[in-house]
Amino acid sequence: MKLKKIIINTSSQKYPILIGTNLISKLPGLLKTNSIKFNKCLFVVDKKVPKKMILKIKKSFKNKKVYFHYFKANELNKNMKSVNKILLFLLKENFSRQDCLISVGGGITGDVSSFAASLYKRGLNFVNIPTTLLSQVDSSIGGKTGINTKQGKNLIGTFYQPKLVISDINFLKTLQKREVICGYAEILKHSLISNKIFFKFLDINLTKILKLKSPHIEKAIFQSCVIKKNVVEKDENESSFRKILNFGHTFAHAFEASLNFSKKLNHGEAVILGINSAINFSFKKKILKAKNNNLIKKHLNNSSILYKAKNYFTLNDSNNILKFMRKDKKNNSGKINLILLKDIGLPILNLKFKDKEIKNFLHKELSK
Repeated sequence: MKLKKIIINTSSQKYPILIGTNLISKLPGLLKTNSIKFNKCLFVVDKKVPKKMILKIKKSFKNKKVYFHYFKANELNKNMKSVNKILLFLLKENFSRQDCLISVGGGITGDVSSFAASLYKRGLNFVNIPTTLLSQVDSSIGGKTGINTKQGKNLIGTFYQPKLVISDINFLKTLQKREVICGYAEILKHSLISNKIFFKFLDINLTKILKLKSPHIEKAIFQSCVIKKNVVEKDENESSFRKILNFGHTFAHAFEASLNFSKKLNHGEAVILGINSAINFSFKKKILKAKNNNLIKKHLNNSSILYKAKNYFTLNDSNNILKFMRKDKKNNSGKINLILLKDIGLPILNLKFKDKEIKNFLHKELSK
């Protein structure tokens, strides 16, 4: 695959996203080409990343002062304790602000690493090497950092843009099918909120994309990144327009939190459930027409993905789900703020609903 480059240009930072194959072996050169210089570098690595990929990185930095911190990436470890371990290492080794922290892993690793980088001496150079489909198409772009608490998901965090994002397609070959589905959730979301033509491409090539077939997977990744770039550049700090990226996520985050971020439901799987719930709610409120509702449902059915909340939850879970939806960071009026869909490619922002409306909907959703 020929190297592709997307430039993100926000008010705080301008940086490239590089998409290609075997980029890890060229890492020192890519850093140098993009003006990233350092005396010391800390790699924060997800323990699930195959050792052969990490060996490639180590070999390419033989004569550099680099360190490796291995992190067991899961939602339960996405907390302040994990951030503090990174910060203490940086302090112990006396990193300067001109040095560098590089994340190698999925979205959780990137969120924790970037949060630590944003805090250390008020800002350490940060590079993201996303290794999962979900992180390559979504979480590595846009500068959101965050950790979880008992009160909910991503309620503590900062906006901190990376200096560079390197998406090596070779990492995707190491993923299990479950991880591919998680990434596809965000690709599908981007098509639904932005681009009907892209949705049609996904619908036609669904099987090939889920099997990571070239050139379909590369096109899906690239187009997804372009959609997110366009949103982030318009609204870096999520004051208004960027909220469309949370389509399905108010439900999704509540689903995750109500299961205490267990392995039973990964983030991408929760996003699929959340998208389906948001579609159902849009249709129930007569915002989304039956024709488009049916198109999306047909696509989900063809994907063989478990996309219904009742596959994971019962009616007894509805109060707990509602409790976490109330705590969503988009809420600001005592009501629950949802992003809904009027048409494929046409989301509606800042629709507010009373608890009773959501509770009644959840009852129907979980008892179907």
